[in-house]
Amino acid sequence: MTDFRTPRSRAQGLGAAGHGVNHWIAERVSSVALIPLVLWGVFAVLRLARSDYEMAVAWLASPVNAVLLALLAVVSLMHMHSGMRVVVEDYIHRKLTKAGLLLLNLFVCALFGALALFSILKVALTGGAY
Repeated sequence: MTDFRTPRSRAQGLGAAGHGVNHWIAERVSSVALIPLVLWGVFAVLRLARSDYEMAVAWLASPVNAVLLALLAVVSLMHMHSGMRVVVEDYIHRKLTKAGLLLLNLFVCALFGALALFSILKVALTGGAY
């Protein structure tokens, strides 16, 4: 087998050494988890499209629906964060720009995740009351 590393990098132990495996596995696990969650979400949206506000609030007050909707939001945002991180790391080469975009990616995903969870919990626990 041909080794394309330089003698210095072999001596220092530099190389991939499994560095990206965790991200790769996380993307695959989240995409597999999203398959049933998205199917459930599409079914729920189609069912809720025919109902009124009170029916939607009652639907979200169910613990199963609230938990599945929260899981859908969290897993999809984690998947988006992981995918965007790979894109930024692979295609942005200026260090300052890369660091800024990675922080922006993290903050946007965290903000939308917090807003989604807060909204789901507020409606599920209080029935949408102000």
